[in-house]
Amino acid sequence: MKRLTIIYHSQSGNTEKLAKAVAAGAREEATDAESEKKLTVTLKTAFNAGLDDLLSADGLLFGTPENFGYMSGALKDFFDRTYYPAEPHQINLPYGVFISAGNDGSGAVREIERIVKGYPLRRVAEPLIAKGEVSEQHLQRCRELGLSMAAGLVMGIF
Repeated sequence: MKRLTIIYHSQSGNTEKLAKAVAAGAREEATDAESEKKLTVTLKTAFNAGLDDLLSADGLLFGTPENFGYMSGALKDFFDRTYYPAEPHQINLPYGVFISAGNDGSGAVREIERIVKGYPLRRVAEPLIAKGEVSEQHLQRCRELGLSMAAGLVMGIF
């Protein structure tokens, strides 16, 4: 059984809305009749996620607000706590990113990409950046991100 792990941080609630939409999209694939019992979707806050979550995952999605042009401190804390312990495992997992941004989100994406190269992780989806207030369009794009990541894992594309 494949396992998709979604790790996020939310302070205002916007990134949490995005994370839940990503998880809902992934669960559509997980509950599809043809895919039943082929995928588990786990949604965890960055402070509650750890090395075991990385080592047991087949794919990862990271969500963060843009804070001062950077990822949240909580997501950075997750990377700080897991980077060196994960290094010997060379986990080489597919990943994607979703950002709730007040600005353009590019700084958060850039810094996440710099960090995850060392695990190493490989990006399989374009970063999803929700600028401004979370809209239905943002939530739909998040559902599509979750669905496509889950489908790729189930079909063995990633």
